[in-house]
Amino acid sequence: MNISIANRARLAFALTVLIAILAGTIWFYNTSGRFTTYQILTEDSVSGLIAGAPVEFHGVDVGRVTEVALTGPSSVRILLEVENNAPVTKATVATITARGLATRGFTGYVYILLDNVGTDQAPLTAAAGTRYPQIPSTASRSVNLDTAISQVNENVQSLTELLRTMLDEDTIASFKLAVGNLQEVTHMLADNQQRLSAIIANTEQASGRLGPLLDSSSDTVDALQQVSHMLAGNQDRLNSIIANTEQASVRLGPLLDSSRDSVNALQLQVLPEAYRTMSTLNRLSHSMNRLTDKIDRNPAVLLRGSAPPPLGPGETE
Repeated sequence: MNISIANRARLAFALTVLIAILAGTIWFYNTSGRFTTYQILTEDSVSGLIAGAPVEFHGVDVGRVTEVALTGPSSVRILLEVENNAPVTKATVATITARGLATRGFTGYVYILLDNVGTDQAPLTAAAGTRYPQIPSTASRSVNLDTAISQVNENVQSLTELLRTMLDEDTIASFKLAVGNLQEVTHMLADNQQRLSAIIANTEQASGRLGPLLDSSSDTVDALQQVSHMLAGNQDRLNSIIANTEQASVRLGPLLDSSRDSVNALQLQVLPEAYRTMSTLNRLSHSMNRLTDKIDRNPAVLLRGSAPPPLGPGETE
């Protein structure tokens, strides 16, 4: 009876192992039929990328990394399994990308990002002499947390050194002086707020009157432009007038000389004779006035003549 129980136990264990092997084989064939293996050759750093890392196509999980191997001093081969229904074509490119703080790890993780960048939708096949189709890669966007912190630290140190060189004693004193001057200006503006309001109001009124002035100025400019166009249109006539004026100015010299001689003769000869004649006429006029007065007082003078003047002292007839 004990032997029978032991045989049954061995038989159950064997059946369990056989079923597990059969299930594994079925699962292997099913999964191997659902995925296609691709390879990526890159010279960029793949720090943080390990087997089992996810493969995403346009942000959706479509597979996983199966192998990361060094093929040379600066070259790496990456094998990845991608679902058959993923739209991998000749336009597909791969980018090694790192994510920061995420749900898959406190310090983030590195994964393969697939995306189409062209228009060639032909299926990607293996080249002659290669086992797997190759997906071209772009520049890596993998930056780990240590590198980021180091870059931030360097930037902070550079900024600190820049501030230290800029904010010396002279610069700080200049800043303080500028702040003091700014405070004085602020107080002055506050004290003269009413005047500033009046200035703003007057400026507003002046700006309102500026419109008609500009309109009149534009009219004046238009008029000047018309005059300019008229002068430009009559340029030949203006040139003729200038030439005639120049010729007349040449002939005007002798005329002025003769006029000067005439004026000199008038001043030296004619005017003195005219002055003497006027004096004689003036004396004759006075004599006629006296004679007229005598006739008015004594009309008999016309018949008898004028009486001789009385004799002076010591005179006899």
